[in-house]
Amino acid sequence: MTGFGTRKTPRSRGRMGSGSGPDRATLGIIGLVCAVAGFFTLGIVLGPIAVICGWLAMGRRWTGSRRAMALVALILGAIDTLAAVLWTFF
Repeated sequence: MTGFGTRKTPRSRGRMGSGSGPDRATLGIIGLVCAVAGFFTLGIVLGPIAVICGWLAMGRRWTGSRRAMALVALILGAIDTLAAVLWTFF
């Protein structure tokens, strides 16, 4: 039987695989909030942030489980960016 502190590696390193940085669920939530807020203010800034957060939350893959929030953030961020650009020029 072993005591505390004998394990050489930690049990969990986070959801993204590294020891630092936000996990994928947090990036999906941040992207979704930025996308929704971008429809009302600063869409030209918040839209690309939502796209980047959604892309990173998906793990740069289109398949897998629990990717719905990240995919919604990605799509809404793209729509938000496009609408802001069209609103600026027309």
